[in-house]
Amino acid sequence: MAFRRRNKSYPFFSQEFLIQNHADIVFSLVIFILIGLMFEATAKTAILFIQPQYNITTLSQEGEVTTYQYGWKDCATILFYFFITLILHAVVQEYLLDKVNRRLHLSKSKNTKFNESGQLCVFHLVSSVWSFYILITEGYLLHPSSLWENYPHTHLRFQVKLFYLTQLAYWLHALPELYFQKVRKEEIPRQLQYISLYLLHISAAYLLNLSRVGLVLVFLQYVSELGFHIARLLYFTDESHQKMFDLWAVSFVFTRMATLTLMFLAVGFGLARAENQGLDLEMGNFNTVLIRSNSLPLGFPTRPRLQNTGENIVKHEVIFPF
Repeated sequence: MAFRRRNKSYPFFSQEFLIQNHADIVFSLVIFILIGLMFEATAKTAILFIQPQYNITTLSQEGEVTTYQYGWKDCATILFYFFITLILHAVVQEYLLDKVNRRLHLSKSKNTKFNESGQLCVFHLVSSVWSFYILITEGYLLHPSSLWENYPHTHLRFQVKLFYLTQLAYWLHALPELYFQKVRKEEIPRQLQYISLYLLHISAAYLLNLSRVGLVLVFLQYVSELGFHIARLLYFTDESHQKMFDLWAVSFVFTRMATLTLMFLAVGFGLARAENQGLDLEMGNFNTVLIRSNSLPLGFPTRPRLQNTGENIVKHEVIFPF
């Protein structure tokens, strides 16, 4: 399968060959892992990459319930979905964004921003819907106290663990994409900053067993970012479409207020009054004053740097930690 139109062939193992064919190479690796499932000798190894590990089955009134914990084997699963996101990135770029770019005839700088917003718009939309579905099905929205009660939340449902693993895989895949997309050197520090912030926040929620609070924060963050990237895509199609940024600004304030309220309620109030105070690595308990005080800033918003005119929208830096 070919994700890119080959206008010119390059020598094997050259830089241009790797950039042009990286999606095909990764696709071959994914097929190789899937083929490993067909043979008994390799099936146990291949399943480490595909299926979340550390499952625990318990009996309840509803019957057998399977939950998951985290461990070092998660790295293999994250690597597999890292490959998947590289492939999906190439598919979205080739079959959607490149076709639109050829019609818009954007400048090089605007084309880069358009591709960035296009990719993030698809990702934020899927992640927002997915996270909202988890919040509804798990009952976290209807029972907010469940976000901090019975902490530590070391046992995760399948969909919760898979969500976190794919989130980490996506933001890790964004690092080599800086090379594959030939991002300009002056753009790299900005993009490295917000990629690192996402990796820090998501991995902290996952490893500190704050998965429930993290889910709500991720949902609020992605909804806000989705509004911005939709507004920026509309701006690129017609520069007179700037009112969408006003709507985004309203949603930005709302989501930041909700984020602040949730962090103080869950971490500053709920966990602070819990009985299980102290550090216990074996039990997965990180409910200490030091960790709580360092966790609170994770929910603090940063000031959006946006002027709603001309090229300032194109050059806007999207760095909003949640």
